[in-house]
Amino acid sequence: MNNNNTIQLKRGAIVELEIVDTAFGGKGIAKVATENGQFIVFVPNVIKGQKVKARVIKKRKRHAECKLLEILERSNLEVEQPYQEIPGAPYMRYPIDLQQADKQQDTFELFRRIGKLQEPESVFDEFIASPRTWHYRNKMEYSFSSIVYDLDTGEEYDGFGLGFKHRGQWWSVENLERDSGLFDPLIENNLKTIRAWCEASGLPAWCPPRAEGFYRYLGVRKSFYTNTFLIELVTFDSHLDAFDLEGFTALISNLFGDQLGGFLHSINNSTGDRSHDVNMKTSVIKGDPLLKERLLDLDFEISMRSFFQPNPASAEKLYNKAVAYALEGKTNPDEVIMDLFCGTGTIGQILSKKSDGASEIIGVDIVESAIANAKKNAGLNQLSNLTFYAADVNKFLYNYPQYRGKINTIVLDPPRGGIAPKALRRIIQLEAQRIVYVSCNPATQARDNVELQEAGYEVKKLSMVDQFPHTSHIETVVLYEKN
Repeated sequence: MNNNNTIQLKRGAIVELEIVDTAFGGKGIAKVATENGQFIVFVPNVIKGQKVKARVIKKRKRHAECKLLEILERSNLEVEQPYQEIPGAPYMRYPIDLQQADKQQDTFELFRRIGKLQEPESVFDEFIASPRTWHYRNKMEYSFSSIVYDLDTGEEYDGFGLGFKHRGQWWSVENLERDSGLFDPLIENNLKTIRAWCEASGLPAWCPPRAEGFYRYLGVRKSFYTNTFLIELVTFDSHLDAFDLEGFTALISNLFGDQLGGFLHSINNSTGDRSHDVNMKTSVIKGDPLLKERLLDLDFEISMRSFFQPNPASAEKLYNKAVAYALEGKTNPDEVIMDLFCGTGTIGQILSKKSDGASEIIGVDIVESAIANAKKNAGLNQLSNLTFYAADVNKFLYNYPQYRGKINTIVLDPPRGGIAPKALRRIIQLEAQRIVYVSCNPATQARDNVELQEAGYEVKKLSMVDQFPHTSHIETVVLYEKN
């Protein structure tokens, strides 16, 4: 902190801050004196009581927003954990009961402040904790880089890195030396062995600033149902003649044995900072390119590119709650249920299985590959009363006006940005008696809540599902009924 207790808050400035409180989404609050008076400064992914170093990214009249760079002093609320800390789990040292209490209170405040819901506590149903607090994820992506961030010294050096991007930037990697507590420990405790083999091959790790190198990403999917892995090595096409693909295959086969369900090698020549590209070429080197997963007695085939809930055990809780709301008070066995933003159709398939004779369930999503997966998995589960459409939700509702007044229940599960205003108006025009709104971003859901209330929809129940312990994320399920 500055000796005169003032801070220069301008874009790009590096400042040291003491976190005195928190707001929704894990944003920490610091209060600082500047030349222009008292400022509120928001910093994401911090804990009350920490002292941090941050970079100013936005400056407003009475507040500023920062990006966290480094934790300088720990909070007395933190506890030791046996796992390696990673940027993607900023609250792993924050006790889980405190995490959950913060998420619940923050969500109430969002609905009160943004959603104009006066007493969200009065419609609160339950907070559903993740069945697994640790090792809950079924997919992880690790980055190679020739720029390594040393966690002990806080400095970067030229080397060979394999792990996670250092917090606040895109070029250097923190080597993962042991289990992070989020993914499978067998994979993560062996990552240093894979890194050593790749470094010993003499081929370079990717250098993001120069957009050159060979090793780029290592992606791993896990099936909790079969306890097997699908591993993908992503490289550039340089040095392919010198790459010992057979040797790398033997390495991971020896490390993971029968748990290695499949191994893919993909070539990504895009210079962008993305692991996948539409022009990628992928080869199946060993095993099967698909994993089998099971949710609520339904079977799914999952590829490396498929969207699938990252925390399957918690996703079952989420889907059970959404389906229970959708079928609550259902009296007409022939009613049509519409599943909008359906993705790979998981909720629709569970509804089909549990609705005992709903004449039709209609799923709509703009992502064609997701709809292709939905149709395939519905066939795999021998479900015949589902119809899936690959279409923009707004355009679909415009092109199929015959559904207006005939849909009793609508399930919504939009992306983080929420529902586009035009699409929300068309959804309201369907005049469904019941809407079940599933959201991975309560802020946009609270925003949409205002228009739904104005259209005569009343919040009957609100539940929260913690799918991502040790992060700020929370999912919400809201049951609306038409007045």
